[in-house]
Amino acid sequence: MDFINQNILTLITFTPLLGAVIIMLIPRRAGDRVFKWAALGLSLVPAALAIYLWLAYPSAPASADGFKFVVDVSWFPQINSRFILGVDGISVSMILLTGILTPLAILISFSIHERVKQYMALFLMLEMGLLGVFVALDMIIFFIFWEIGLVPMYFLINQWGSGNRDYASFKFFIYTMAGSIGMLLSFQVIWMALGAQDGGTYSIVEIAQRWPTFGGTLFGLPASTVKSITFWLFTIAFAIKVPVWPFHTWLPDAHTEAPTAGSMLLAAVLLKLGAFGFLRIVLPFFPAESAQFAPALAILALLGIVLAAFSAFGQDDFKRLVALSSVNHMGFVVLGIAVAAHALGSSDPAVKESAVIATNGAVLQMWAHGLSSAAMFALVGVVYDRAHTRDLNQLGGLWAVMPIYGGVLVFSAMANLGLPGLAGFPAEFSVVRGAWPVFSLITALSTIGLLFTGAFILKAISKVLHGPESETAHHVSEMNWIERLALAPLLVLMLATGLFPALVLNVVNDTVHNLLTRLSG
Repeated sequence: MDFINQNILTLITFTPLLGAVIIMLIPRRAGDRVFKWAALGLSLVPAALAIYLWLAYPSAPASADGFKFVVDVSWFPQINSRFILGVDGISVSMILLTGILTPLAILISFSIHERVKQYMALFLMLEMGLLGVFVALDMIIFFIFWEIGLVPMYFLINQWGSGNRDYASFKFFIYTMAGSIGMLLSFQVIWMALGAQDGGTYSIVEIAQRWPTFGGTLFGLPASTVKSITFWLFTIAFAIKVPVWPFHTWLPDAHTEAPTAGSMLLAAVLLKLGAFGFLRIVLPFFPAESAQFAPALAILALLGIVLAAFSAFGQDDFKRLVALSSVNHMGFVVLGIAVAAHALGSSDPAVKESAVIATNGAVLQMWAHGLSSAAMFALVGVVYDRAHTRDLNQLGGLWAVMPIYGGVLVFSAMANLGLPGLAGFPAEFSVVRGAWPVFSLITALSTIGLLFTGAFILKAISKVLHGPESETAHHVSEMNWIERLALAPLLVLMLATGLFPALVLNVVNDTVHNLLTRLSG
């Protein structure tokens, strides 16, 4: 057990890579069925480790910086980069989400019949990239895993996507790579600036301690200018990934063309990398700049919430509607982060208390949206596999022929909507409760987005399930047992989180409280 505790993060991160290698070593003559079941079995290993990590986390000892299960070994001594891994309450919740969702997405991928071997290997590589970002505590390691997550998703969209996949995959890659370049330049600048004092570092913990107080010059520029440039480069990189309005236009295209399981992980986990980047890097590295521009971030969150809801309501493509709902829901995550950023420049205890509530809500929304969006995209895929259309005007009356599907869709849609008793409600309520004393007008206006969230969710339910049976309804069949098995855990978790949000918040709260206390003094 000591070996597992000492190496749990390394095992979680690299067992998906080992799984991808094993998949590629299986002879092609073994057949697609073997590749599918092998991938599922191999994905259960990091899932089991993630669940163990979640259970062991509360009682594990923490370092002085608040991280647990830390791994720190020499890796690239010439530039003072080390292989440092560690988790806090925020990252461990995202690791659990990723570990649970990957096997479920692979189950949904059993409908894939082309180049299954390569598909499954890429999917496990994608999981490694996602997990690596959540555990990395060195900027070089963080960047490597960030890019590893980009490449498999590009190929999953480009090779297994639908009609306009070339355009969508190219747009996804270019947008994300543009942000990555800015991020790479930023931490190189930070390394050079800190190196001029007493040795450069890529340690995220060390940078968070030293960079806010940096007062020298670089390239003849004062510290304030250098910090502003690097702040905006990091902010844009993570804003693209969330995505924050107006950097969101790549998302509907990527979702619409991606294979179903790719959309599940894209919405449920990849978008969370951007929000995680704000919490792990932007706020700790740039507390003063974050506080200064918090109102601007809150306004962008408002625009994302409201405009994405309007846009989703106007969609006739079922999958595009669900994709735009992600921009809408992630807007509440950004609003919670904006409240946290504002608190870094305030000495008012009431503001700090509101920031803790809002940030807890933002992390809970990351979790809740991960569950509901994965379920919604899986359900879109179920219909598309049978009807070969996502046009809402060609669907209708499906509840009569797919009653189980209809019940699951209504349940998942209500969780996505934020119905009390399901996962979305405590998350969005916490963000609104925390944001109200800080950004009252913005929070009030964001409720317009909540209104239209209900509108587009009800539109989707009505168009798909109700009304007279469409021509499509005569040719579809009920969900099979694999699809039911893939969706069942999501339904259980949405209900459990809605009824007992403390299941997540008890792990997250201490990290959020310590983060804001440390940064605001």
